[in-house]
Amino acid sequence: MIEKITEKNVWDALSESELPIILYGMGNGADMIIDKMAEIGLKPDGIFASDEFVRGHSFRGYRVMKYSEVCERYDDFVIVMCFAVHDEATLKKVKAMSEEHTLYAPNVPIVDDGVFTREFIIEHDEEFDRAYSLLADDFSRKSYIDILNFKVSGKVNYLFGCQKEKNEIYSEYLHLNDSEIFMDLGAYDGDTVREFLDAVSSYRKIIAVEADAKNYQKLVNNTNETKNITTYNLAAWDKKEILHFEKKKGRNSKLSKSGAVEVQADSVDNILNGEEITVLKMDIEGSEEKALDGAKGTITKFLPKLYVCAYHRNSDMYALPLKINEIYSGYRFHFCHHPYIPAWESNFYCTVD
Repeated sequence: MIEKITEKNVWDALSESELPIILYGMGNGADMIIDKMAEIGLKPDGIFASDEFVRGHSFRGYRVMKYSEVCERYDDFVIVMCFAVHDEATLKKVKAMSEEHTLYAPNVPIVDDGVFTREFIIEHDEEFDRAYSLLADDFSRKSYIDILNFKVSGKVNYLFGCQKEKNEIYSEYLHLNDSEIFMDLGAYDGDTVREFLDAVSSYRKIIAVEADAKNYQKLVNNTNETKNITTYNLAAWDKKEILHFEKKKGRNSKLSKSGAVEVQADSVDNILNGEEITVLKMDIEGSEEKALDGAKGTITKFLPKLYVCAYHRNSDMYALPLKINEIYSGYRFHFCHHPYIPAWESNFYCTVD
């Protein structure tokens, strides 16, 4: 696989740059990038934010500037993007910036397993090759290589070159019909349920599973008029067990050995207890491999269409397709990225012809 990765590590590129390095954005992403830069002897030359967020405040000792102010101060500079974005307006803004200046969006980890590097690909070269060999179409193969090159380099042009909208996936890859039984692991506030409902004119049943108590309440509120839906306030896992999560706001409930919040977990096989599903979606913050183990019986019996997110752990790009193939070797694999910076919403879609 490494022979297909043409880019150098973003951190090496930043070290070699002679231009000022300006961070775009604040918050946890900026904290991680500033700390990583410090490890390699680098320090940002400034920070800017979108105009609507600039109110004369500071971050980590830097006065937060507007983009126009940075352009006035420097003839040229390197932009390092420090936040995630998927709305169309901001994506267009970022693309325009990337055409004016060198722009990197380092793929900082969601789960604490280190940054993604060329060295990681070399270490797992054989597994990456096996995963790549499972892909069934040219677009998926191109997308897979593009995402790996992005994860190494932080160059956003790779993301813009391999994306599809969700509605295309439902029609082109998953071929949803009007008799689906949809199981949504990591249902959040019902966002994927809404996507599913937009993609079909009818269905048999929806089973939505969400671990976070606040998100679960949003899910219940947002689906209270949805017909034939069953919801569970559970974490998807390989067995029935109490798990601990960090107390954290937002959609990304993070698993932690010493987390403050206890959450009941259970497996797909236990939840369904032999009932059929035709579509299984997993977006569960790095627990996908465990959940696949807990769905072996369901997968081998019913061969549901699979929609599995592959961006939480560095190993997801090879471990998840290899796990699915181990459970059932007859799946046809597709891979695609959806409009998002960084490489979040990069997913495997599996069907049986």
